[in-house]
Amino acid sequence: MSPAIVLESTLTCPHCGHVATETMPTDACIWFYDCLGCGVKLKPQPGDCCVFCSYADVPCPPIQVDGKGCCG
Repeated sequence: MSPAIVLESTLTCPHCGHVATETMPTDACIWFYDCLGCGVKLKPQPGDCCVFCSYADVPCPPIQVDGKGCCG
């Protein structure tokens, strides 16, 4: 039995430290995220597939399932 996929993830802005819990989609990548604290547009860091893999406490569903990014 495979472990349950976690869809809630908490993003932390590297610019202002604002924290927001968001629901991750299972059928799309989130390449950009506008910080609700300072308005900066977050983009994935080099080597990451999405903003959740770069700035959140739980990686995106495809990484959770098989270790492969949502766009790779």
